[in-house]
Amino acid sequence: MKHFILAAGLAVGLTGAAAADTWDMPTPYGDATFHTQNISQFAADVAAATDGALDITVHSGGSLFPHGEIRNVVRSGQVPIGEFFLSRLVNDDAAFGIDSQPFVATSYEDAQLLWEAQRPVVTELLAEDGLMPLFSVPWPAQGLYTNGEIESVEGLEGLRFRAYNAALEEFATLAGAAPVQVEAPDIPQAFATGQVEAMVTSPSTGANSTAWDFVTHYTPINAWVPKNIVVVNMRAFQRLPEEVQTAVLEAAEAAEARGWEMSAAEADAKTAVMAENGMIIVEPSDALTAGLQEIGAQMLTNWKEDASGSALSILTTYQQ
Repeated sequence: MKHFILAAGLAVGLTGAAAADTWDMPTPYGDATFHTQNISQFAADVAAATDGALDITVHSGGSLFPHGEIRNVVRSGQVPIGEFFLSRLVNDDAAFGIDSQPFVATSYEDAQLLWEAQRPVVTELLAEDGLMPLFSVPWPAQGLYTNGEIESVEGLEGLRFRAYNAALEEFATLAGAAPVQVEAPDIPQAFATGQVEAMVTSPSTGANSTAWDFVTHYTPINAWVPKNIVVVNMRAFQRLPEEVQTAVLEAAEAAEARGWEMSAAEADAKTAVMAENGMIIVEPSDALTAGLQEIGAQMLTNWKEDASGSALSILTTYQQ
């Protein structure tokens, strides 16, 4: 009921004359997350560039709307702008999830090339929902968190495995683990209660969730480099004065460049934080790497079977 009343109020606000002056922006991650920090800087840049003509209020940590609702509330105009994890939309089209396919792009350089191939397709798909992407920023490459070293894929069999999208559910299943959907803020409690026993996520999420409190080992398998995306309701954007539109786009371009740099710095810094707090950082064994790559190859084959023509075009462009 609380969300309904709030959403209704925001929807009314969007129709008013002052709607272009103040925008509420839901984001799914806490203030300590570099994505949120980057978005806060983006909002500050917009306010400065427009002399306060557009004020974007960032509501972090799912405090305004839960992660799973953010795309829809921006699409419906309940809020004009929001951030979410891009591959959450994979059930709409496989094009949204190519960056979460294991071992397709495992470095920032490859992830950038993949995004260049993915961006025009994602832009076209989002436009069908009345949405426009402003910028996209990757997480650090995904690593494995476990109690004890995992020397081969067989070591994951039977473990309750945290998942955050469809690709990771498939990954866990192919590894013989049992996937359990858990959002980032709920990770510590999920481990504490035995809901999950292992996970694949970034060093950012690992350090921010104090992973050393519930697991002993971190293995940087660098499985994939997934992205968050910031989108705007196209009608809300088009109602802005032209000079404000330009300021938003320029701030978004700067935020994307800055965010990629922040992500790379974050990978090293947060891995160091985990080590400083007693976690054992162990490089993946050849056997584990080979087994994970076999899973990745199977997942890519499955992905191709279900992918749309536009999704397949991303992979073709990227691999050229």
